[in-house]
Amino acid sequence: MRGRLPTIRQRLLGALAALALCAAPALARAAPLPVDRIVLPPGFHIAVLTDQVPGARAMTLGPKGTLFVGSRGEGKVYAVTLDASRTRATGVHTVASGLNMPVGVAMRGDALYISAVSRIVRLDAIEARLEHPPAPQTVTDRLPSETHHGWRFIAFGPDGLLYVPVGAPCNVCNRDEDRYAMIGRMKPDGSNWQVVARGVRNSVGFDWRPGSGELWFTDNGRDMMGDDTPDDALSRVSRTGEHFGFPYCHAGTVADPVFGHERQCGEFTPPMAPLGAHVAALGMRFYTGKQFPPDYAGNIFIAEHGSWNRSKKIGYRVVRVVLDERGRVDRQEIFAQGWLGANESVWGRPVDVLVMPDGALLVSDDLAGAIYRISYRPGS
Repeated sequence: MRGRLPTIRQRLLGALAALALCAAPALARAAPLPVDRIVLPPGFHIAVLTDQVPGARAMTLGPKGTLFVGSRGEGKVYAVTLDASRTRATGVHTVASGLNMPVGVAMRGDALYISAVSRIVRLDAIEARLEHPPAPQTVTDRLPSETHHGWRFIAFGPDGLLYVPVGAPCNVCNRDEDRYAMIGRMKPDGSNWQVVARGVRNSVGFDWRPGSGELWFTDNGRDMMGDDTPDDALSRVSRTGEHFGFPYCHAGTVADPVFGHERQCGEFTPPMAPLGAHVAALGMRFYTGKQFPPDYAGNIFIAEHGSWNRSKKIGYRVVRVVLDERGRVDRQEIFAQGWLGANESVWGRPVDVLVMPDGALLVSDDLAGAIYRISYRPGS
């Protein structure tokens, strides 16, 4: 019996190691991420907050300072705990798993809301239960179940309602416009569903302009019309039920080759700005912090996930959109780039952006499984 003890111990240690690997959100990297390749304006700096969040997509911050991050193919939602300065991650917990494309995350009080294609679920008192998260409670299960453009960014608006987009279940098709290719909203208990905007092919990012309360959103243009058309778009909702053109018209001026003969582009609300074809504009936020220079106040940051069907890749960066005093787009410029190499190699794909209480900007990256922190230090 004594001769068999090492074998039993080895098996036990092996089993414990396997369990540890399963519980860990990601394996340790062989080399750090090459953030020195990211080019930023003078005075700005980027650092890896954590690289242990596989498939990191949309982000939201809990009232106690926990960063919650959704994913897509991984089916998980993560909680990233931060140190007191919120400049370094101290741990990553998986608070939900086995969900269907749980990209969207939104906080209301102490409850975390999660999108899961046809469902919205809720984790109550989650920041007090990171080690032993509760089972998800279903808020609604009445959303479309198609997975084509079925991943959903979600957020609570200034009106206290949960905003939920439903993308077109196709590249381009004409489906029920009160159910598909739209942005809707509901009460926190899942009741009183209302259409906010129609003709929106696939929005995976939106925010409300400070001061005005206007809803602005990014929209991904259709595919298979060539390298340079149609553009992704940045749009603004000025009235409930507004129509933005899909599937008849794209980016305000481009008639669809299949459906364009049915209605004219002039019938619809044009975008505030074209963003470029196939850049995959996803998460966007107005800059509400005070850390960045004064001329960044009220600007929009947009994460461009990057093209997948263009002969020469484009996107893979964060763009800054500057508005004028009337709330119109004055100009666009690249804010952060370097995830796409000169030889078209790609090591990162920005998905979402989030302004932190100290004014730093977080950027999620689902390819690298990372969250970056961009800060500003005058004169550095």
